[in-house]
Amino acid sequence: MGSIAVCPGSFDPITYGHLDIIRRGAKVFDMVYVSVMNNSSKNPLFTVEERINLIKEVTKDLPNVKVDEHTGLLADYAKTVNANAIIRGLRAVSDFEYEMQITSMNRVLNEDVETFFIMTNNQYSFLSSSIVKEVAKYNGNISTLVPPVVERALHQKFYRL
Repeated sequence: MGSIAVCPGSFDPITYGHLDIIRRGAKVFDMVYVSVMNNSSKNPLFTVEERINLIKEVTKDLPNVKVDEHTGLLADYAKTVNANAIIRGLRAVSDFEYEMQITSMNRVLNEDVETFFIMTNNQYSFLSSSIVKEVAKYNGNISTLVPPVVERALHQKFYRL
């Protein structure tokens, strides 16, 4: 078995920041499962299926990346795909405390899986899906924040083009 990692998130929508973390993880691990997690505390703009399709489109050039969904615990999903690692992106120090709690709980639930933090590229340190949606909602320029297919999907959601 090679090195298998899970890169979880809600990806609503996927941004260049997410894509940067996925691409860098794909250089380190033999297989990366991008898992669209259904976060019950969030009200997503895109359906899980739409998010999966967008991620598949923007990662189609990465042969060792598979896109999947999961609604349960991340530690359980990692077992399902035989992952030995979880990839998490960190934008700023403010992300660390939350990520440390999640990592600690995942360790309790599945001690065979290690979490690897990848610091985001500085140009994406401010970027979040929420910010992208807010800017897109008011027809702001998001071309440097998301891939073109995501930009089109956002415009279709907000302006029914």
